[in-house]
Amino acid sequence: MSITFDYLIIGSGMAADAAAKGIREFDDVGRIGIVGDDADPPYTRPALTKKLWTDPEFNEDDNWLHTGTMTGATIMSATEIVSIDPDSHIVVSRDKKEFGYDQLLLATGGTVNTVDMPASERSIYFRTFADYRALRRLSGYERQVAVIGGSYIGMELAAGLAQNNTQVTLIYPQPILGGDIFPEPLAQAMQADFGNREIRLLGNTRVESGSSAHDSTLLRFADGSEQRFDGVVSGLGITPRTALAQGAGVEINNGIVVDEQLRTNIRDIYAAGDVACYPDRILGRQRVEHVNNATSMGATAGRIMAGSNEVYDHTPYYYSNVFDISWQAVGTLDSSLQTIADWREPLQSGVIYYLRNDRVAGVLLWNLADKLDAARAVLADERPQDAATLKARI
Repeated sequence: MSITFDYLIIGSGMAADAAAKGIREFDDVGRIGIVGDDADPPYTRPALTKKLWTDPEFNEDDNWLHTGTMTGATIMSATEIVSIDPDSHIVVSRDKKEFGYDQLLLATGGTVNTVDMPASERSIYFRTFADYRALRRLSGYERQVAVIGGSYIGMELAAGLAQNNTQVTLIYPQPILGGDIFPEPLAQAMQADFGNREIRLLGNTRVESGSSAHDSTLLRFADGSEQRFDGVVSGLGITPRTALAQGAGVEINNGIVVDEQLRTNIRDIYAAGDVACYPDRILGRQRVEHVNNATSMGATAGRIMAGSNEVYDHTPYYYSNVFDISWQAVGTLDSSLQTIADWREPLQSGVIYYLRNDRVAGVLLWNLADKLDAARAVLADERPQDAATLKARI
């Protein structure tokens, strides 16, 4: 026998939390259900690689979003939905439970990317609160932990562990840490900073496979060498979880395709967060895997499902904090593009512009605050740009 909700949200991340709160801005009484395969109810994901490692006054109890208490939503954790029937408006879980809906939001996020190494207590593919707790158990006591991946998540994990009495080896395929997103002088400076923090850097290195024993994990590299660590954590990005939507006939193209009101091609089905490919008013069609997009898009989807006529017109930003470095960005960060630097203080504070065909495609704000709207204005400017026109623009 099915339970029917006015609003059913598949996925229990920050987009789901924001959607439930958005619904309540327009509908005080409609029944909300949130169903996700995460073992935990909604929590703050960025803190898993930031504040929980670096702020002694912020602990695990501070990380809950209290979605159920604040919205009255029924939260069904550790529950995987395996099929959607758009005609009957029913979804079915792996354990054969059925949930009906009037309107459905897909906030399914992504699945972590992996290497040829089984997950275990000593080999963690980092994504969830449970992964954070497992990594906490591995860290400290001068243990040797390898971090696989030179993305901003890998860098944050390495920095967090290094600040918590852990000997860290950071393994990444780029010749220079961050070299795929930052121009070379900046990437070189960041790599030097990590090295000065006593983080062992293995650049230009790929992990081929790995295996865990009861007390260690062995990594095998592409060059045939091997190294053993007390534990390994991987931050290799995600692949959007679209199979459930695709099985229901929802259009897929680099994620779940939605319009400006976050509607899919199937009646009464919406999508938001990491999995949604939406038409950005400045950048064109995008799929963004960052918290500002998840919360802004989730809240907008919730309000629209509850009766708002608004559109999603927010161009999201993303950010990272490592050691003394704080950066924010809008648009595309790709070091293969032309870059123009406008430093306030060389390699310490300033702006990097990324240009494609003489138009700004991305803006990096390095240790600069309160400049995001200015960055969006530069991105929206369709005129050709060069060093002269961009100097002191932000």
